[in-house]
Amino acid sequence: MTERWRWIPNALTFLRMLLIIPFATALLAAQYRLALGIFFLAAATDAFDGFLARQYNWKTRLGAIADPLADKALLITAYLMLTLTGVLPVWLFALVLGRDLLIVIGGLAFHYGVGRFDMEPSLPGKLNTLIQILVALAIIILLGGLPMQPWVIDVGIVLVTASASFSGGHYLVVWSARAWRAKRQ
Repeated sequence: MTERWRWIPNALTFLRMLLIIPFATALLAAQYRLALGIFFLAAATDAFDGFLARQYNWKTRLGAIADPLADKALLITAYLMLTLTGVLPVWLFALVLGRDLLIVIGGLAFHYGVGRFDMEPSLPGKLNTLIQILVALAIIILLGGLPMQPWVIDVGIVLVTASASFSGGHYLVVWSARAWRAKRQ
């Protein structure tokens, strides 16, 4: 009976991808409370699709790839829009995007040059994502005129810089070592 509903988690993931457009538009138009609402709706779809996939074992290969991509696309969009509107410096966006591109390009190089690549989020990677989410959220709350301390922007820039640099370096070291060991065998 529940097998016919197995498409719902993937549909929620694609809905989250569609929410990126109104989210970006709201940020660009300085409609921060609307952007915040869309962000929370996207987060709710993420939580619900994850719950359904685990609870009913509705996990798919498509979902395993699309879900983290949807999350990353939403987060990258937040940093891009906050950069385009002058809230965040360009170099920070370049660092955030560069870290993610390093991981994707490194993963592809490993997959095609060494062997099968199954992305395993590391603890520093998970912590970096959490920091990026919390910083973007705090900044949008501040810009929306809701209770938030103004120092969140400066402290957030420092935290994102440190976590993105450390986690990017961590991925580089770990996967380079794996590639080196695999090539030696």
